[in-house]
Amino acid sequence: MKNILLTLSLLLASTAYAAPSRLKDLVSVKGVRENPIIGYGLVIGLNGTGDAGGEITNTSLKKMFEKLGLNPKSEITSKNVAAVVVTAKLPAFARVGQKIDLIISSIGDASSLAGGTLLVTPLKGGDGNIYAVGAGPMSIGGLKKGAKFATTGTIPGGATVEKEVVSEFEKKNSLRLSLNTPDFTTAARIEKVINEELGGKFASAKDSTTIDLVVPAQYERNIVQLMAIIENFKVNPDSAAKIVINERTGTIVAGGDVTVAPVAISHADLTIEVKGDGGGDKSGKPNTIYFMEKGTTLNELVKSLNAFGVAPEDLISIFQTLKRDGALVGEIEVI
Repeated sequence: MKNILLTLSLLLASTAYAAPSRLKDLVSVKGVRENPIIGYGLVIGLNGTGDAGGEITNTSLKKMFEKLGLNPKSEITSKNVAAVVVTAKLPAFARVGQKIDLIISSIGDASSLAGGTLLVTPLKGGDGNIYAVGAGPMSIGGLKKGAKFATTGTIPGGATVEKEVVSEFEKKNSLRLSLNTPDFTTAARIEKVINEELGGKFASAKDSTTIDLVVPAQYERNIVQLMAIIENFKVNPDSAAKIVINERTGTIVAGGDVTVAPVAISHADLTIEVKGDGGGDKSGKPNTIYFMEKGTTLNELVKSLNAFGVAPEDLISIFQTLKRDGALVGEIEVI
């Protein structure tokens, strides 16, 4: 128990001395993102672990043979075939011929996709257009037949981009940066750093998430060079005083400047009092009152509780009670 609490204490202490972060780790650029694509296909070559028939699988097999010039008269059923959904992410600025990874998931009653090969499968975007075509032998991560999750697999580099997403990024005269974690203080700091580094009023923070950037004249038609410079600027991100609690695992993570207002905490043989005069018995002996200074941080409180061997589940209860009492200055989120 003490090791868990000590780890928490170190996590709390580290937040106060967080190193500056690069802008590339704090913001995203409007229009620069991945696009999900999806397709339906067949995996063949299974050793009796495929679908036990079914309308979707049988109809797909029949249509496939018809495209190959065959005209089967009777229903086609095979335990060596499985119907699957194929998904992938089309990277920003993906070009024709570029390879992307595939994720294949069974949609029938196949028991395993091990050893299977995905037939040619077109992958469509939300607009209905085909952006990539995938095929090839599957990998299910070394899992043996019948193992857990054997009905999902991957094909690294299994699809080829056939259509590009139209982008005129290099022609833009302005950019919009969006914070991954909205915060007014961080947005203001980013605006200040960009303007200081570029030597002019180019960045403007619009709200806690958005920073609009006017492209300087010397970087027109050279946006890549501008972004390569900007994304390496260092900024000290701010964070809200927040505690995240996972009651199932007993994990507690606190960020920001979480403080404790004047309050007395009584738990088992321990009583801790946070007060302004700093007086009192600080011996820490059982059945005594342990005094802490006004404005005590959560890190200092955790260290004190850690010294008395308070269990993680009790620590969670203490935090929640402090919050309800209004003595804990910070937000609590239970997951």
